[in-house]
Amino acid sequence: MTDTNETKSVLITGCSSGIGLATAEGLAARGWQTFASARRAEDVERLSAMGLNGVLLDLRDSRSIRAALAEVLERTNGTLDALVNNAGFGQPGAVEDLSRETLREQFETNLFGPHELTSLVLPIMRQQEQGRIVFVSSLLGYVALPYRGAYNASKYAMEGLVDTLRLELHGSGISVSLIEPGPVRSLFRANAYAAFQRNIDPNKSIHAAQYAALEQRFTTKGSVSIFTRGTSTVRAKIVHALESPQPQLRYPVTFPAHLFTVLRRLLPTSALDWILWQIGESERR
Repeated sequence: MTDTNETKSVLITGCSSGIGLATAEGLAARGWQTFASARRAEDVERLSAMGLNGVLLDLRDSRSIRAALAEVLERTNGTLDALVNNAGFGQPGAVEDLSRETLREQFETNLFGPHELTSLVLPIMRQQEQGRIVFVSSLLGYVALPYRGAYNASKYAMEGLVDTLRLELHGSGISVSLIEPGPVRSLFRANAYAAFQRNIDPNKSIHAAQYAALEQRFTTKGSVSIFTRGTSTVRAKIVHALESPQPQLRYPVTFPAHLFTVLRRLLPTSALDWILWQIGESERR
């Protein structure tokens, strides 16, 4: 940590599995007072049993957000050194098949909730004159893939919100970083498939054939990119953002994330579209 003589506190959202859980375990092992949140009570109990400070937090519910933060502050004497906005999910589906309610559900978890939580934390950090805030975005926060419109939109919006926030926090002592992972091994795909089943009716869509291929990929074991990496790769970047004297503004994670940060600057939009369409086609074969 930046100050080895003082225990730092961190609140992490979305710790039931994947990046959030790996980060909570890693930071706790490094001496952080770690508050690991999840939206289901059984997951909070499991996190607490693991020796973490489990907190019930549902980003879709303002009352839950306020109650969770109040619980954390009660246990830290009103301070908080870091916030990791990790919770999120991906809603598959063609843009024209997304209902208003489905799109809103995606944004509630991926953007509106993190924004509200961050806005409540900022006055605390301003009073401290220091703090670290991390937003877990995505490779799909700066390039788009077909049939991921809701998720693309939520992460593009997150990137814009965080870029603005960073400018507004200039000189405050509070740093804000974006983590931009590519493919990572987690339950993300399983949760995305559940969201697809919940909100998309392939039988009523012109994209039925593409959906059949997507479902096949969702349900086939081992159908992951050769570039997929473990959650520890993302955790390492989050740790750097929280502990480094000079945290980076953006942390691309995995080879595709680094590659497309370059390609989107070098290639004309039409050429980039062709590459992204080919990637989408390969996923549906």
